[in-house]
Amino acid sequence: MTADAVHPVTGLDDVVHQRVRLGILTIAHEARRVEFGYLRTQLQLTAGNLSQHLGVLETAGLVAVEKGYEGKRGRTWVTLTAAGTTALAEEIGRLKQLIARVTLDDLL
Repeated sequence: MTADAVHPVTGLDDVVHQRVRLGILTIAHEARRVEFGYLRTQLQLTAGNLSQHLGVLETAGLVAVEKGYEGKRGRTWVTLTAAGTTALAEEIGRLKQLIARVTLDDLL
């Protein structure tokens, strides 16, 4: 590795890399369309905390939030946008680069 090469950690996206937001993007990718309550339960968050993180992701254009009804109950669904898919793929790529640089033997 050359001295002027950029370390993979510099490419991590602060919006995506945060634990909860990475979880939201990953679950939305897996599910294609995920209900707010499911995200809240899976990520062990309060409704207010989840709403704040969704707001950050929605403002960044990484998720679309759709409010509607299922029967008479109000529901909120989250889907990954094309930009969200790209951002998630880039983040996972950077994380893989970081993992490739460190082996378990190096840490023990």
